[in-house]
Amino acid sequence: MKSRPGAADRSAEFVALYQRHSREVWAVAYARTLDGDLAADIAQEAFLRLWREWETGQRIENPRRWMLRVARNLAEDDAKSAFRRNGTCEPQVLTGFESRESLPLDRVLQRERREQVRAVLAELAETDREILTLRYGLEYETAEIAEILGINPAAVLMRLSRARQRLAERLKEKGVTEP
Repeated sequence: MKSRPGAADRSAEFVALYQRHSREVWAVAYARTLDGDLAADIAQEAFLRLWREWETGQRIENPRRWMLRVARNLAEDDAKSAFRRNGTCEPQVLTGFESRESLPLDRVLQRERREQVRAVLAELAETDREILTLRYGLEYETAEIAEILGINPAAVLMRLSRARQRLAERLKEKGVTEP
């Protein structure tokens, strides 16, 4: 019979999991909420739930996948509850990203373009934002996205294609063009 790891072993394992996966758990929540603080709260809740599962002796085969699903579900629950509270689920505008270009004019132009793209992204359905964030924000491969979303790789490719198409159409409507 396999013995249960001690508290010190679990703490070290938990810290390692947090260091490896907290960014992606946050990103999954952020893609659905567009609120950095709320995404941080959701990520913390996902890790807290993992710890509680461990305390009850539950064995979770893939803690990363488990937490990503928990974060996604918590973000969905928050959106539903916001809708019930406010009758709307309007996304926040994405903010807080800075350019690495050194020329001031380039920074201004790139910032303006990013703001235009962010505004259009905020108008997309959360499922489109989520899949675009997983692929282009976190640079996940198709198989990883399929695992996180619980769909097959062909569905990931189809969703990505449709999300990119909708993004391109909205950018064109808004007059956002290639630099």
